Amino acid sequence: QVQLVESGGGLVQAGGSLRLSCAASGGTFRSYAMAWFRQALGKEREFVATISRYGYTTQYADSVKGRFSISRENAKNTVYLQMNSLKPEDTAKYYCAASSGLLTQVPEGADYWGQGTQVTVSS
Repeated sequence: QVQLVESGGGLVQAGGSLRLSCAASGGTFRSYAMAWFRQALGKEREFVATISRYGYTTQYADSVKGRFSISRENAKNTVYLQMNSLKPEDTAKYYCAASSGLLTQVPEGADYWGQGTQVTVSS
């Protein structure tokens, strides 16, 4: 059983940056592809970014490409999401997810979820 704990969310002005972290425990971290999803109020959970088990492959939603960067440190059992040039439409609760399979861009592909961290971008 893998436990995931996100941190780093907060309130930021448009154009600013935040770095989210997700610490994993209870499993072999490098066995999992990792992903970030987000869910805005009243909307469905959507894919943001995903990274392969050893970090060689990353994929991004078109809406964040060029602004967000996903990375991982297997030695620290942690995955990160660097978010730059933030926009008000990035406001959402951000969730970390672990997949025992390949990279996943759909919530159904995740095996474990964190509780989420709120990101609010003011205009």
